[in-house]
Amino acid sequence: MPDISKRLEKAEKYLQKGKLDNALEEYMEALVEDPANYSVRQTAADLALSLGKNAAGAVLISELFEHHLAIGDRAKASAAFKKLSRVGTASFDQALRFAQFCEKSSKREALDAYEHVLKLCETSGRNQEGLAALKRLVALDPGIDSYRRLAEFAVRISESHEAASAFVQLGVALEKQDKDASDAYSRAYTLDPENPGAALGHGRCLVQHGDGQRAIPLLEPLANYPSAPAAAREAYAGALISVNRFPDAEPFLWEMFERDQKFLPDVCRLIGALVDIDKVDRALTIARRLEEHQRRAGMLREFVAQMKEVGAGHNDCLEFLEYLVELFNSSNREHEYCDTLLRLFELHYAAGDYLRALDELDRAAEVDPYEPGHEKRMEMLRGKVEPTRFASLASRFNSIQKKETPEATAEQTAENETTVLEDLMLQAEIFLQYSMRSKAVERLERIFKLFPHEEDKSEKLRKLYASAGLTPKYTDTQPSPNPADQRGSVTSLPVAEANENAVDNISRVTEITRNLYRQGNVKGVLFAAVNDVGRHWNADRCIAGLCTPGKPPSAALEYCAPGVRQSDVQSIVKLITALQKLCVTQGAVLVNHAQAAPELAALHQVIAGLGIESLLGVPMMDGDQHTGILLLEQCGMQREWRSTDQMVLRTIADQMVLAVNNARLRSLVKTLAVTDEKSGLLKRTSYVDVLLSETRRSLQQNSPTSIVLLDLGKASTLVREFGEAAVEELMQTAGQLIASHLRQNDVAVRYDKTIIALILADTNDKNAFFVIDKARKLLNTLTLPDKQSPLMMTAGIAEAFLNSDFDPVDIVTEVINRAEAALAAAKASGVNSAKSLAANFGFSASAD
Repeated sequence: MPDISKRLEKAEKYLQKGKLDNALEEYMEALVEDPANYSVRQTAADLALSLGKNAAGAVLISELFEHHLAIGDRAKASAAFKKLSRVGTASFDQALRFAQFCEKSSKREALDAYEHVLKLCETSGRNQEGLAALKRLVALDPGIDSYRRLAEFAVRISESHEAASAFVQLGVALEKQDKDASDAYSRAYTLDPENPGAALGHGRCLVQHGDGQRAIPLLEPLANYPSAPAAAREAYAGALISVNRFPDAEPFLWEMFERDQKFLPDVCRLIGALVDIDKVDRALTIARRLEEHQRRAGMLREFVAQMKEVGAGHNDCLEFLEYLVELFNSSNREHEYCDTLLRLFELHYAAGDYLRALDELDRAAEVDPYEPGHEKRMEMLRGKVEPTRFASLASRFNSIQKKETPEATAEQTAENETTVLEDLMLQAEIFLQYSMRSKAVERLERIFKLFPHEEDKSEKLRKLYASAGLTPKYTDTQPSPNPADQRGSVTSLPVAEANENAVDNISRVTEITRNLYRQGNVKGVLFAAVNDVGRHWNADRCIAGLCTPGKPPSAALEYCAPGVRQSDVQSIVKLITALQKLCVTQGAVLVNHAQAAPELAALHQVIAGLGIESLLGVPMMDGDQHTGILLLEQCGMQREWRSTDQMVLRTIADQMVLAVNNARLRSLVKTLAVTDEKSGLLKRTSYVDVLLSETRRSLQQNSPTSIVLLDLGKASTLVREFGEAAVEELMQTAGQLIASHLRQNDVAVRYDKTIIALILADTNDKNAFFVIDKARKLLNTLTLPDKQSPLMMTAGIAEAFLNSDFDPVDIVTEVINRAEAALAAAKASGVNSAKSLAANFGFSASAD
């Protein structure tokens, strides 16, 4: 190797004298003699750049860059590349190689390098290389902006297949963030109709926006082959359901339901649709199959509730009502059992089958002989059935018995009155026990009328009045022996004789709002709202739409009464958009003569096409922001809407907004919460956040929330006997079982090594015991790792003490501590026990 030290010395002296050009010449000569001296090359490069000799400096830096890249020195290669980029001489090949080199070690530097590659490609017209670089950039930094950038670039260079794939990826990314992906999927399908992901996404978005008719031809090829993906079959079923083609959706619905319990309402709607089109045999087959499935899964209560809705919202059919009678009877739902029997009575009477009608009335009387209207029904049957049978049933009813036997003695009358009083008190007590307050109030009001001042003699009756929140008030100071002479009132709910379906019935409106809050997603809230409100008001159509003024609705659902045709999507969009504008300016929209109303002139064609005669619409408000509209339509005849309708409908619309916001919040909490993949349980870090969210929701809705702690054994003992791995596997299996059988609004958390916490929405501490029983049945299939000992479970329950004057954090802290105390009490009582602790009165008092 030549001795270049003299040249380096001369260069140093030139530098000291400020002769930079001479120093650079010496460095360059030294490099000629020793090309592998990269420290000298670095010095020469820096000196050349400082002298403004960028071309010479760039050559030197390029050689340095190649050397550092070859030996894997990322830091020095990065510095060299930045200098090349600064002087504008970094080549396409250098940028690409550096980006690939940095992918595994520095994501940020790799992204910057790929950006440089893209600039070079755009200036040189190298579109394919630019597309490849952009794909690598997206792979490094996947996200909404990256996918959109890739898609738009591919469109610009006429790569339709690549653009469609990128738009599909964009749609998936938007859906993960709960954003509207319809535009992305629509563009993907337009660019490449053969792309399955584009067709699936576009079809699914059409269904979500209420355009199932257009979605069906897109989704049908994807769903109708043996190995079709579950997502395609589910979307196709949703499209068929949206256009009321339930029978066509049947093969898909059951498959979806077996995979996820959330499709239970859809299967029940299928049953109702089959009843409506007189395919009752098929409806009963599915109903019995579903009943058996739900019994095995321990979810019969949810099934019965859904079937109650089916029976109430579809055509009356003798065979199906008889099935409901069996179902309600076997599940001890006496109220529904009795109501269904009375519906059967009316059908048999209308058909002239008076003997069958008498049988149904007889069975209903066994459950509740004091049901309003029994005497009227008996009078309807008088002279139409065998006198002996009629007299036998008439003896059940006190008023008719008196007509038939006026010679009854005073002693017998007194005895009968005592029996009647005891029966009414017993029924009221049972109704209160099962939280059926409206029925209990009805019984107590009857006691008040028939037995005035009886509470002065009976402590039990006084307690019943207090439990129901009733206060008997009399206008006469002295009790009268004749109830007809006694005047007074019971202050509380409306009297029992009020029409159960009147819009003024607060208890029925409360039922509707409670049903809204039970829904786990926005679609469920809208579906429950339009069906409950439409049936309650006996409207021909009910529409609920979420939209910002001036924009098309983001979601809309419609209820149609039997025999009323469904509105087309464009008409719904036009109605919602136009009527919401009116709501913004004038509040509620109340039109009794819709087809002649001047304010609806722009909608006259739509209104005439749908046959709408009267309209009532109220805005859905989130604070001072318009978020949607709730609309009732009456067709074929004009209807005079009352001010009461408008007032109550406004209340329900406000509750819908709260329910929608809560459904979105729950979805967000579950999305953001960290879930253990193996057990399906949320991790302990999410426990307080989820509980805080649920407590705030409960305070808003005045609904209960409970915590259940399930302890499957002492952790240290189990680990010592079976090992940590075996215990962990057991807990994962137990978590999967419990998480898969919870309601959609309930949350399961891995509380400790062997403890699972359940946060139960809309559940008080008494009903939490049913959840524990269900959990025990599920865990009965598990054994400890020795394969012989059964798994034992101890449970502690605490219902949150809800008071709007308290801070939610304080409520959560107290209920967490109380749940742990309840679990400790259960353990003290013995293995496999469960205890509930009520809130300490001292806590509530001290918080005031």
